[in-house]
Amino acid sequence: MLPRNLLPAVALAAAASLPAAGAASPEKEYQVQAIFEQMEADVLAFRDEMERVYAARCDTATLTECARGNYNDCSSTYPNQMCMEADEMVLSTCGDGVDCNGLWDKTQTAVSIPETLAQSGNPSDPDVIESVCFGRLAEPYMISNYQAKSNPSYFGSATGAFRIVPARHSQVCGTYDPRRRPWYVAASSGPKDVVLVIDVSGSMDEYRRIDLAKEAASTIVSTLTVADRVAIVTFSDKASLIGGQTSLIRATSDNKELLIDAINGIEPGGPTNFYDAFDKTFNALDATIRNEATTGCNIAVLFLTDGQITAGPNEEDVINLVNDRTTQLATDFGRDTTVFTFSLGFQADHEVTKRIACDTRGIWTKVEDYSGDLVSAMASYYVLYALGLGEGGNDDFVSWVEPYEFFFAQKMGTTVSVPVYDKSVDPPLFLGVAGVDVHLDEIEEILGEDASSSSMLNRFVLLSTARCPKIELSDLELNALRFLGGGDEATCEATNATDATAGFAGIVPEQCPFQSDLPRNLWANTEMEGKAYVDRACCETGGAVPSDSCPAHVEAESRGEEGGSDSSTGVIIGVVVGVVAVVAILALVFVMKKRQSSKSGTGDEEGRPSNAFGQQTSIDHSVTIAPPPPVAVATAVPPNNPAFSGSSAPPSFANL
Repeated sequence: MLPRNLLPAVALAAAASLPAAGAASPEKEYQVQAIFEQMEADVLAFRDEMERVYAARCDTATLTECARGNYNDCSSTYPNQMCMEADEMVLSTCGDGVDCNGLWDKTQTAVSIPETLAQSGNPSDPDVIESVCFGRLAEPYMISNYQAKSNPSYFGSATGAFRIVPARHSQVCGTYDPRRRPWYVAASSGPKDVVLVIDVSGSMDEYRRIDLAKEAASTIVSTLTVADRVAIVTFSDKASLIGGQTSLIRATSDNKELLIDAINGIEPGGPTNFYDAFDKTFNALDATIRNEATTGCNIAVLFLTDGQITAGPNEEDVINLVNDRTTQLATDFGRDTTVFTFSLGFQADHEVTKRIACDTRGIWTKVEDYSGDLVSAMASYYVLYALGLGEGGNDDFVSWVEPYEFFFAQKMGTTVSVPVYDKSVDPPLFLGVAGVDVHLDEIEEILGEDASSSSMLNRFVLLSTARCPKIELSDLELNALRFLGGGDEATCEATNATDATAGFAGIVPEQCPFQSDLPRNLWANTEMEGKAYVDRACCETGGAVPSDSCPAHVEAESRGEEGGSDSSTGVIIGVVVGVVAVVAILALVFVMKKRQSSKSGTGDEEGRPSNAFGQQTSIDHSVTIAPPPPVAVATAVPPNNPAFSGSSAPPSFANL
């Protein structure tokens, strides 16, 4: 295996040999290589700091100072907030950056927690509280590095808590979950071939479980990156691949958007044939590998159903098929395959799907109707690969995501991220993912290429697929993973919670011994609680507090209101605005009823463009790291983070 510091060189050398990237000279390629290596060194150092502070998570001082020591992205006022300069970032919701802009605090970090984990403002789960508190210990490091290099950095915990510098208010509260983002999944799982197998038989229409399947499938697709390959198989009495494909396709932002559109168009009907579903799945995998269109890494088959077999061969034949085909992939191609089965909804049949998983060294999970936290419900899928990356052969694994447009800065950038572990236990316990953002201006200038070009994409594909993680789990570790995803009910051997917690070190987290010491209130203040985004975040340029005039000014300009507009114009505007409002309300009701997930490549869970902060960045070796401020208090800001902007690609799958 190549040393980590040689991988960017190998990737860039390969990129230089591609026809699309051949215009850049070797000298320019090495300049870009130096930037990539610096970014990887920065994120690995950040990882080391997160792993260091984790050791002190249960200290009395850590927990005491954590109480009222953090700032919430939606309810807190930041102590050193200021109005952004237009050359730093422009929040169009607040203004054009000249007169009005948004507030942020470059001397603080910010914390975000999904509302499903903190329904009363503060989390009750001890693991979530611990992750916020030990993350706070890394705040001085994060702040000093941001002040030196202007690269936003953040840590997404395996529990769902998120911390970022600089601190800024989120436009939509309680919805951001880092575990759903491509930068997180890329770093925690590595390159992989993923096949989603969705039951679309008639029984899936009961309790609208088809909606739960759509949401789960869309969530998984949206988290994939250009390092992954993906296919979706739907089945009732017969199975077929969505999009008319015969093999897996690269998970580019355009392909993911098309797949999610196809998922949302699924309608249930017919009997249930498990055998044909798995047969089509393994045929697609076989074709992908033989055509050398694969990642060459681990294979995940995610099987989502609610019912029993009502058509085709019986469960014994299905189990034999799965075992035979996974053995074939291992023997012929050296590929490891894990089958994840999910029973969807109340009164779903569990027996067959669990047996398929247990008899094939797979993992079964029960997913409740209208699960509010699908990421946790499907934790086994995410954690399995993170466990593999924690093994010694994957030291210093680093991932890159496809270049995307930073929404606020309206410039192209990317994210480099790395998994974080507690390495004091065996196997290492996955803690979360550390990420650093960077603009691509400097690279575009050096290479003379656009960040959205195919040649630039090829570079990141090669960087992202430079190493395949090896997953080697013992039977005990595999059963621990089942326990983590679904408790004792999900295990394939008899166990109990006490034995599991004691014997599953590295998989089931060990909580701090004195739970009563955990803080009950994490937030320094809640002065902004319940206020609209414009009332929390919009400011007049040069100011440091929210301004009521800025949103009104923006709204007036958006309506074309300038001094002296006549009354007839006002009437026309009023009518138009009223019609638009009615249409918007009807559209909202329709969307809520359909419960469609947001599209990959266009934003976060609410459909808003999702990105990290858009500061100008470059590698400057002459800069000395500034010391952290005397009082560095953790803040709460789960702003928009890396997703990908849509493009004008034609409506067909780009199988790069």
